[in-house]
Amino acid sequence: MNIGIFTDTYLPQLSGVATSIETLRAQLELNGHHVYIFTSTDPNAPEKTDERNVFRFASLPFVGFKERRLAYRGAIQAQLIAKKLRLDLVHTQTEFSLGLIGKSVARALHIPVVHTYHTNYEDYTHYVFNGRILRPGGVAMIMRGYTRGLTGVVAPSEQTREQLLEYGIKVPIEIIPTGVNVVHQPEEDQSGALRKKFGLKADTPVILSLGRIAFEKNIEAVLETFANILEDLPTAQLIIAGDGPAEQAIQDHAASLEISDHVIFTGYIPHDESFSYYCLADVFVSASESETQGLTYIEAMTANTPVVAMSSPYLDTVVTDENIGTLVKDTYDLTAPVEKYLLAAQKQQVLGDPSVRASILHEIDERTFGERIIAFYQEAIAVYHEEEDLEAAENADAEYAQNFVIRNPFKRNNNA
Repeated sequence: MNIGIFTDTYLPQLSGVATSIETLRAQLELNGHHVYIFTSTDPNAPEKTDERNVFRFASLPFVGFKERRLAYRGAIQAQLIAKKLRLDLVHTQTEFSLGLIGKSVARALHIPVVHTYHTNYEDYTHYVFNGRILRPGGVAMIMRGYTRGLTGVVAPSEQTREQLLEYGIKVPIEIIPTGVNVVHQPEEDQSGALRKKFGLKADTPVILSLGRIAFEKNIEAVLETFANILEDLPTAQLIIAGDGPAEQAIQDHAASLEISDHVIFTGYIPHDESFSYYCLADVFVSASESETQGLTYIEAMTANTPVVAMSSPYLDTVVTDENIGTLVKDTYDLTAPVEKYLLAAQKQQVLGDPSVRASILHEIDERTFGERIIAFYQEAIAVYHEEEDLEAAENADAEYAQNFVIRNPFKRNNNA
């Protein structure tokens, strides 16, 4: 198959969406398919000649969310490229600029278009003028408008599927969790070098928070948990790996708690170095309640690093044994399980049943992910009908796009 992936977010941006797309691309190509990425320009991207099968379209930073970008032109160019490539299917990864371009390409080529819903936008409305424009009530209308005419939607978790059904989405929804690499080579583990880099002793207890540093990740609660842990384990260190818009605020919060000497901020780290950070840590901790899946959790599992996080419909199906981790209902309850894993590491004690971890690793294996996506594509192509009412579909897309130009779909009196 020739597959066009349309996304506003792609490498070198560091995010779960970008990682998921790169994993998808790799698995599709390993299975003999041809993948072409249609995405936005990025000031940090390499020269065009260095990016294989990547097509970038002129873009601007998204309002209030400057790390993300929106393309402002390119629909006709994308159609010409896609026609030359003879795409068999379009897979959109955004509901905005490149997503709409992807849908227009599919209409022009008379091919199916499927979509992955990555982000629960209700947790991100504060980025758009502090929530004064984009309101939670408008998210349902966005999704209903965007999904009209799609052949199918991929939801990474049951939690996401349920949310889409609540929004009134009518197209078929398939649950396909994003996979990760579960088979690592010994040379990938550079945790020893990291300990030396950060001046950590071999027996220093290490807690890791890795990912985008944003307010919805609730890293403040991780700092407060760590402050409690230092009372019992005064040599412990917290590593906050990544960067993001809340980085200065998190550093200030660490200073206010008087724990800065025990907190290491690494700044941006390439994704291919993240495995070493997971191996370095005795426990991975997150207080976020905004994840639809959370790749960092399952990446930590592949390094045999226990996870302590907030309970969610998705994680409840993954963190099913103490060997994998512990989930809590309230951030105030994070301290005890984190200390439990730190003390177990000091004693070289294995908690829980390792066989349960092995079973979960199969489910989150990127190879399993690839197989399920390919089957989903094949079904989408099989059920797609060229006699679809293209005029009605195009009118629906035009109406959806005009919501962002002519009228405001996020007004206070929105009943969506």
